[in-house]
Amino acid sequence: MDPQWDDMKVFLAVAREASLSAAGRVLKMDPATVGRRVTRFESALGTSLFVKSPQGYALSAAGDRLLAHAEAAEQAMRAGREALSGPSDTLSGQIRIGAPDGSANYVLPQVVAKISDANPDLDIQIVALPRLINLSRREADMAVTVSAPTAGQLMVQKICDYKLHLVASRHYLREHGPIESVAEIKNHKVIGYIPDMIFDRELDYLNELGIDRVAMASNSVSVQVRMAAQGSALCVAHDFTLPEHRMLRKILTDEISLTRSFYLVRHQGDQRSERLNRFARELSSGIREEIERLEALT
Repeated sequence: MDPQWDDMKVFLAVAREASLSAAGRVLKMDPATVGRRVTRFESALGTSLFVKSPQGYALSAAGDRLLAHAEAAEQAMRAGREALSGPSDTLSGQIRIGAPDGSANYVLPQVVAKISDANPDLDIQIVALPRLINLSRREADMAVTVSAPTAGQLMVQKICDYKLHLVASRHYLREHGPIESVAEIKNHKVIGYIPDMIFDRELDYLNELGIDRVAMASNSVSVQVRMAAQGSALCVAHDFTLPEHRMLRKILTDEISLTRSFYLVRHQGDQRSERLNRFARELSSGIREEIERLEALT
């Protein structure tokens, strides 16, 4: 392989990780070796690609200009390897999906299991994070999101809608009595997101419902739903989580019913990869079918 491309891979890793040690972990190299490779590459190009500081490595103006070309070269190399491997009835290699923890916990495991069964040589990784996945840093090959990003060179495809309702456990309703109007919610504890950790406005359900106090909070959907299932308080829950928590009941369904959407977000350059295109189609179809199945059970 052209050593210039080897140096480009090192440049990309440092640009994405912003430190030699983190880039070294990605590349499986000693940080000192990464540093020498960066210096060698900068010398060959006759310009500084990074601004070094105690906080890490930030792209210089020249490095920022090089980044898009380096990513295009990376995508071309990936497409070339796929072309040489020839057509196949099954997928192989590794594909990483980023997703918010609600879909990652309650929907993706079933979907990924089916895809894995049909493609035994494929390694699928799910990165479940209560924040936006940074595709530009290659944290994942693609991401499931709850809103459509408007910045960056990305492909965005709507997967499907999903429903949310206010829920309470049977134990909670027995202890506190039925809740018959929205006005009564203020007399009950409510579980929600930690206000300053809401990473997407589409997740600010309680503000939309006029609820200004969160008695118990978590940045994790699964934690919120499990707290509600313990009979602690009310919670706005995805309908697709309810089949796993049979003790929860939807309440005030005529007054409170929210609709949100899942989107599949990918690198723009990956549209040339039939392997990733095929996986994206299977993933999107699987998510739609699984949410439809789960919501039908509630």
